[in-house]
Amino acid sequence: MNKKNISSLTTPSFLVNLDALENNIKKYQNLADENLVELFPMLKTHKSSEITKMQIEAGAKGVLVGTLDEAESVVKKSGVTKVMLAYPVIGDSNLDRIIALSAQCDLFVAFDNEIPAIELSKKLGTNTINYQIIINSGLNRFGVSPEESVNLYNSLQKYPNLVFKGISTHTGQVYGFSKDHVNEITEKEINIMTLAKNLLIENGATVEFVATGTTPTFENAIKSKEITVSRPGNYVFFDAIQVALGAAEEKDCALTVLATVVSHPSEDLFILDCGSKCLGLDQGAHGNSLTKGFGIVKNHPELTVIGLSEEVAKVKKEGPTALKIGDKIEIIPNHSCSAANMTNYLIGHRAGTIEKIIEVDIRGNSRKISLD
Repeated sequence: MNKKNISSLTTPSFLVNLDALENNIKKYQNLADENLVELFPMLKTHKSSEITKMQIEAGAKGVLVGTLDEAESVVKKSGVTKVMLAYPVIGDSNLDRIIALSAQCDLFVAFDNEIPAIELSKKLGTNTINYQIIINSGLNRFGVSPEESVNLYNSLQKYPNLVFKGISTHTGQVYGFSKDHVNEITEKEINIMTLAKNLLIENGATVEFVATGTTPTFENAIKSKEITVSRPGNYVFFDAIQVALGAAEEKDCALTVLATVVSHPSEDLFILDCGSKCLGLDQGAHGNSLTKGFGIVKNHPELTVIGLSEEVAKVKKEGPTALKIGDKIEIIPNHSCSAANMTNYLIGHRAGTIEKIIEVDIRGNSRKISLD
């Protein structure tokens, strides 16, 4: 059977360039290995058990997840044995799920305050679970300061069924700056985590790992001898924001949305059949204004996506173009993590030839409740 070309697809369609995807996974794994850093990829980018398997087979030691749905699904479908939770979890039903999950894999929960720890400890009984303390390295979302981490560690020592293993952070504030600030933020990331580690050790803690991780800071952060685990996510696909920050080039961007020109209402305006329900409305996380419009139109530097409705996009012509009604074009989303979450499957291709379908099968809210 002859394989189809992406030009034959209905639109909008979500595409993954398999060569770019595989190269990205291999590159980041090789960099981690060369620097003796364990890679725990963040799964919220792709939410796919198949891509997770690719990362584990390449050498990743475990995964980082943003939701319990992701954790449960990836353990069941991908055979992952080490799972880190990015955020604190609380609530009876959520904690019950954590305890059940900890019996299936090597699970690391995350704390930045004592209250979730109290509730989890009560439910654990004689069982034990590993935990990490979240350090605030400048994002000012989750986490405690290095000095506060000592107080939290001492407080959590009251619960013998909670076993301290290490510290973690996410320098997401990097997405609010230009690429000229990436090195400065990376240095701060390393310094804060080093201070937290040293203060904890001075107070009797055994710090088995120091985990950081964003895609823009990855390559420099892993060169530090203090960083032992890195947890980037976006690197598998990259996107327009990563291009703006200098973390990737357009050729590295594996995820695109295929769309068709359906209208040409004026000389400088085209309308596409993909909108915010494909590309998302993200123009830069945490206040970044480096991106232009709502994505990069591949191979068409003269075009800018200037507006999105739910199902259609406005594209402005800013130079000569041969584009016409009926043509299909690919758009690199500003934020690939948001775009990939909009679909049930991705169409994997090589040089435009369709090779396979990749299920997006570990998305949130995948666990149906029982009405009994």
